[in-house]
Amino acid sequence: MLVLLGDERSLGDGEWAQAVRDWQDARIRKVVRRARGAEWRRAEALPGVTVTGKTAEVRVFPPVPLDGWPKDLAKLQVSGTDLDDPEPPARPDPGTPVLWLNPDLEMSAGKAMAQAGHGAQLAWWELTDEQRTTWQDAGFPLVVRTAAPGHWQELTTGGLPVVRDAGFTEIAPGSCTVVADHPALR
Repeated sequence: MLVLLGDERSLGDGEWAQAVRDWQDARIRKVVRRARGAEWRRAEALPGVTVTGKTAEVRVFPPVPLDGWPKDLAKLQVSGTDLDDPEPPARPDPGTPVLWLNPDLEMSAGKAMAQAGHGAQLAWWELTDEQRTTWQDAGFPLVVRTAAPGHWQELTTGGLPVVRDAGFTEIAPGSCTVVADHPALR
């Protein structure tokens, strides 16, 4: 998400800029789908940005209306994004932005990914241009963690950006799902 927001095609007069502005001015919806093999190659051929991590690739596409999805994306599976990590997550390095998930909500991996993307976007909007550039130049470091129940209350009342879900899918409308904790916002 952040790579798309910081991409020159999403800024100023870039080819995606108007679509990104329209999307940011409306209800924000993010959809997570899974693709492999030929499906991935078709998705990669569409305009977007691919980010390669240690164990997976993610492709982010410029915003489109829900009824205007390219058919190669609309056909992709929603399920199958469940993740299994046998090791507990490492403690975040000091100064690393953290997207804190609500410990009281059960979300599928896909839903949690979409919510984390939204949290990162809210943090991006709160930063100055200089802070955004610094974050981008560092490669957008961030981690996603589930907050401890006592910490969650503190996070949601501390003035940090909070994602409130619209309730279209798995959870109740208005549920707080993610708090974006970027050091520059404290």
